Amino acid sequence: MVMDEVGLGKRLQRVRRQAGLTQQELCSKANISYSTLAKIERGAIKAPSIFTIQSIAGAVGVGLDELLGLHTVSHQSDKRTTRSGVKFIYFDLNDCLVRLHTIAFTQLAQDSGQPVDIVESVYWKYNEAVNKGEISLDELNTVWAQRLGIMVDWKSYYLRAVDPMPGMAELLAEVAQYYYVGILSNTNEGFIDSLMAQGTIPKLAYNAIVDSSVEHAIKPEPRIYEVAEAKASLPPSELLLVDDSRPNLVAAEKLGWHTLWFDAYNPEESIQAIRQTLEL
Repeated sequence: MVMDEVGLGKRLQRVRRQAGLTQQELCSKANISYSTLAKIERGAIKAPSIFTIQSIAGAVGVGLDELLGLHTVSHQSDKRTTRSGVKFIYFDLNDCLVRLHTIAFTQLAQDSGQPVDIVESVYWKYNEAVNKGEISLDELNTVWAQRLGIMVDWKSYYLRAVDPMPGMAELLAEVAQYYYVGILSNTNEGFIDSLMAQGTIPKLAYNAIVDSSVEHAIKPEPRIYEVAEAKASLPPSELLLVDDSRPNLVAAEKLGWHTLWFDAYNPEESIQAIRQTLEL
């Protein structure tokens, strides 16, 4: 059997995240080294041992064929469909599942002694490229260090600055009982894993996680929605995107998705709208 190492790495990342496991937790369950797992997820190991793959499959609770990409994901008969045809709900991350405060920029400005506008200008100049995986976090940190004059670990600043969006953990747990649930996010590499590890976003058995830094595409580009459709194994007419960005929602609508705008400043009202849409 010819093995697609890159495809295997992406599937492994997906099923690990669906199982709510960090890389370290999976290594412990599968009894493999962190370096081995990291290389497999990057597609850097040529023809990894089938015994290693079997151990990983068992640890994340999927069949060997699914991990190797030999069949598509089947859909459970006990899941609901709304009257409008929605079966699968994708949630955005920032300002939807988590609330991103500007304190990250303020703290970095204080630590460096530079104006906040300088900090933000670097972030917005490079953020899209980092989200697409074109620039690594290490490269972004290097740019910031050159501009600000201090060593910077942007992930640490980000993780300290975000809070769970009020009410969303409870909503996701309920939604996941009745519908397929996924995350579709423009995000930096490793942020979703870290947010799960520190409990900022729920550790659910997500049916799909579409991470822009892994897929090398961002919303509102059509390709990331196509990836999300493929991972859901459902047509656009059966998908719902909950997002705080109007352009992201418009792009999804043009492709035939259902959409709901999430107001990060009024989560209670947005959660109620989601509940009504999903008939909960």
